[in-house]
Amino acid sequence: MMKMEQLSLARQLDLVFKELDEELSGLDSGVVFVQIRNNIIGKFGVRHNPITGRDGQMEFEGAGLTHAQRVSFRAMALETLKFKRNWTHGEISYDFTVRQNMILVDATMESNYNMANLMIRYPRTNTYLDSNRESS
Repeated sequence: MMKMEQLSLARQLDLVFKELDEELSGLDSGVVFVQIRNNIIGKFGVRHNPITGRDGQMEFEGAGLTHAQRVSFRAMALETLKFKRNWTHGEISYDFTVRQNMILVDATMESNYNMANLMIRYPRTNTYLDSNRESS
């Protein structure tokens, strides 16, 4: 059996979109998010408002993404991985909506770093406190 760490991030993202395909077929806007740790997707899902209010009336979501729109969405999401640079922990959010029968996607990348890891990598030599003591 193949382990998740053996799959490229692109292949993992492809699996995410296959898993979300049915849910996306019922939505015409929302945010798909993937949380990444050590270049492995852990938690993922969709944030959306199933009911919208306009002029005091509550309306249900539209028809949802067509098959062609879902294929296009997946391709755009995979393309955004080319912009991921040098980070292994974080989140990518894909804000999507349909306008004039075209899917529009805005991607946001959030990198996360851990200060404890930096303290191991860069041993204490001359910190701010050290230089502050020298001046007094």
